[in-house]
Amino acid sequence: MAIRTGVVWVSLALSLLNSPCDAGVIEPRDGVPAGFVAASYYPTPHGGWVASWNESYAKAQALVAKMTLAEKTNITGGVGYLMGKPCVGNTGSALRVGFPQLCLQDSALGVASTDNVTAFPAGITTGATWDKVLMYARGVALGQEFRGKGANIFLGPTVGPLGRKPLGGRNWEGFGSDPVLQAVAGALTIKGVQEQGVIATVKHLVGNEQEMFRMYNPFQPGYSANIDDRTLHELYLWPFAEAVHAGVGAAMTAYNAVNGSASSQNSYLINGLLKDELGFQGFVMSDWLSHISGVDSALAGLDMDMPGDTQIPLFGNSLWMYELTRSVLNGSVPLDRLNDMATRIVAAWYQVGQDKGYTPPNFSSNTHDRDGLLYPAALLSPTGQVNWYVNVQADHWKVARQVAQDAITLLKNNGSVLPLSTAGSIKVFGTDAQVNPDGANACGSRACDKGTLGMGWGSGVADYPYFDDPITAIKKRAADVTFYNTDSFPSVPTPKSDDVTIVFINSDAGENSFTVEGNHGDRDSAKLAAWHDGDRLVQKAAEKYQNVVVVVHTVGPLLLESWIDLPSVKAVLFAHLPGQEAGESLANVLFGVSSPSGHLPYSITKSENDLPDSVANLKGFAFGQVQDTYSEGLYIDYRYLNKFNIKPRFAFGHGLSYTSFNFTGAAIRAVTTLTSPAPSPRAAKAPTPHSSTTIPPAAEGSYPDGFNRIWRYLYSFLPANEANDAYAIGSAGDKKYNYPDGYTTTQTSGPAAGGGQGGNPALWDVAFEITLIVRNAGKTHPGKAVAQAYLQYPRGIAVDTPIIQLRDFAKTAELAPGAGEKVTLQLTRKDVSVWDVTAQNWVVPGLGGRFTVWIGEASDKLFTACYTDTLTCETGLVPPV
Repeated sequence: MAIRTGVVWVSLALSLLNSPCDAGVIEPRDGVPAGFVAASYYPTPHGGWVASWNESYAKAQALVAKMTLAEKTNITGGVGYLMGKPCVGNTGSALRVGFPQLCLQDSALGVASTDNVTAFPAGITTGATWDKVLMYARGVALGQEFRGKGANIFLGPTVGPLGRKPLGGRNWEGFGSDPVLQAVAGALTIKGVQEQGVIATVKHLVGNEQEMFRMYNPFQPGYSANIDDRTLHELYLWPFAEAVHAGVGAAMTAYNAVNGSASSQNSYLINGLLKDELGFQGFVMSDWLSHISGVDSALAGLDMDMPGDTQIPLFGNSLWMYELTRSVLNGSVPLDRLNDMATRIVAAWYQVGQDKGYTPPNFSSNTHDRDGLLYPAALLSPTGQVNWYVNVQADHWKVARQVAQDAITLLKNNGSVLPLSTAGSIKVFGTDAQVNPDGANACGSRACDKGTLGMGWGSGVADYPYFDDPITAIKKRAADVTFYNTDSFPSVPTPKSDDVTIVFINSDAGENSFTVEGNHGDRDSAKLAAWHDGDRLVQKAAEKYQNVVVVVHTVGPLLLESWIDLPSVKAVLFAHLPGQEAGESLANVLFGVSSPSGHLPYSITKSENDLPDSVANLKGFAFGQVQDTYSEGLYIDYRYLNKFNIKPRFAFGHGLSYTSFNFTGAAIRAVTTLTSPAPSPRAAKAPTPHSSTTIPPAAEGSYPDGFNRIWRYLYSFLPANEANDAYAIGSAGDKKYNYPDGYTTTQTSGPAAGGGQGGNPALWDVAFEITLIVRNAGKTHPGKAVAQAYLQYPRGIAVDTPIIQLRDFAKTAELAPGAGEKVTLQLTRKDVSVWDVTAQNWVVPGLGGRFTVWIGEASDKLFTACYTDTLTCETGLVPPV
């Protein structure tokens, strides 16, 4: 999400230069390179034409029809920063007709800012499991905890940023640097959460690939992510399409601009891509304090303004709420648009069943005390009970520990130093081995790097109910453990030849609202080095000891070259960001209770310069709008490395085990015959809800007589004289608003690529299915294997494609030595298509030609190939990269 505490308070004087009702895009906007255009796309497509939402929309239409103008505008906006009861975001309500105030709550890894909850492993850790069952189970547990706390809307999952830039501050909230890995994990999270009756929010749409310069402020626009059409569809929009296909109820825009237009009012992005092409039926909210216009954003398809204030949330000003009421009365925002906003929000509420027996919020994001201010940012606020201390953890620690354990990625294990013996002498170095001595939650929003790193910092965190740290778990297992709680190598006794040393290092990142050790959200200071001089700690330990095991807690890739080839560095484990269950999950792997089964969700290069400048480096300050141009196109992470034959230190998908696996018996079959390059034509949109477009009387938007206002609380009412003045303009048809180019109110049939949730339903037809047997070929250790399927397009086609691209994956259950499991992998029509920028549709290039599906344990360990033209498979091949 966005800023919760530690708001960047920019100059108030400049924020008041424009009145809230006429605020617009902050200039200058020039500098966007030629060819990157945010085209106009109007009007906002009505929701309600997808069959699976029919019942919810019918109910929503009936309820919204009973609402007054002020009630409709009230539910589309937040009541103000730190003004709600009790969440990070709180809408207005329409209690007269039975619609409650909605509670929107961080974060993507647990219920934020409250107690008696589980601090789950982060998204990047979940992605590293490559386990669809665990991805879904974590979503279920998250949904149960959000529901138990009474939160209506879960502000997750995060699938943007995609992880384009290794230094990006919020990559760890997502699932990995690949659209398919992100899409699968995101969709399964959504499924798990929404099955519990909680509305999930897919975020951030789109291009929020670095933290610095992301936000619009009175001095400078947020940076512009300049993305070409094909790259947008095949990489950055892909996981959002899968989220919509999964039925997600809400979407959040990003802070930055896309192709020069702010995401919160980018009509092409919201109206054109999300709502029309992808058929999104839910509602779109702004990220917190990213809302920069009133009428423009409404026309562009935004449905909810969060948290409701203007960018500088001091005096209770808003661009919507009472201003949206004014805009409808004066005719500048059509009532039809407001009706659709409100109907989308209410339909999502019905879609997950929140109209029946939903628990109201029982916690406060603002204090852990039982009693507190009901409106914390008000000048004078009443007090009352705000926390009921409801414990929602159940046995979710089991899911959290399993995710943390199965994500642990063994990168190196020379001489089989792992697993360790509990009888040996173990020396442990590094402050990352022990929980923060000041307390696990001592740093607000986890904005410090002290002790074991279990999550990054910012709004994407949760409070630890407890912290099971590594050193405690190690000492439980082994009798002879010496811990040196320092990041500077100390003076130590002369080691024995069989001593084992475990060195803990880490690398942190987070949201730009905080600066930690010189890092402004992104890793702009530390870069890809371990924090606290951790690389030197490894080197010094390797000079002294012969058996060094390095454990890394990290938000993303690091450069390991200064020590990875040292003879004494025998083993390396990436434990990612494990959340509260950091200790036992790691100890189980270190001591062989479980074989490591995680795989990298990104590549680890040998040099920062192994990736192109546009990806490897962050954008710095510029006068005007910072331009972040995606000049590398489709070629990020392993796609780029493969194209230019650059060998990474550890490839995307890499992960070792204490055992080995054989992949045998591969077979491929065509499930759906692809007879044409493009999918069958989309079906026409079904009828959508219709309601009156006549401007309502001014009284529907006026303060009731004797209404008692709370200072800074945002209301949807206008003073009677202002409501009357606005109505006089609207009823006379004297509209003075300068509408955007291309503006129209005529609904369209929609693009050819649309037709269902996520796009044309035919895109999800299974084209090919591959089965194989995965067998544990070892003799001593059980283990879990991951089968990864990568697509290689036919040779000689006219369109440029990466050499290989991940298309599916499957993880086995734990296999005993000699045991096997049948694994099924599938490729859909979309998986074998590319985005045709001329046809504006997905097409299969080289239809009937040889598509090769490479299968293996990592992107550089693909020894089995299946061919779509002959429907045959062979193994023992040289990998394609």
